[in-house]
Amino acid sequence: MRVKLRVKPGASRGAVGGRHGDALVVAVTARAVEGKATEAVLRAVADAFAVPRRDVVLVTGRTSRDKIVDISGVPDDLGRRLATLLGG
Repeated sequence: MRVKLRVKPGASRGAVGGRHGDALVVAVTARAVEGKATEAVLRAVADAFAVPRRDVVLVTGRTSRDKIVDISGVPDDLGRRLATLLGG
């Protein structure tokens, strides 16, 4: 399943949840330097959806705050998890 993300690098604390338009907000403490924030985002999304990190693949947005990731090996309750994280 593909999920749109809006990234907030350099946040005071990491969190996955909330909505920015139709995207899931992911805040990470890592700064946007040398791909550190992107890797932190991928780890945070994997944790939030309870899948291994290797099952979360960046599709677009390597250097952008707007990213799309593909999550494979997702549990059956993906829709419910996503709705909860989006605040709905």
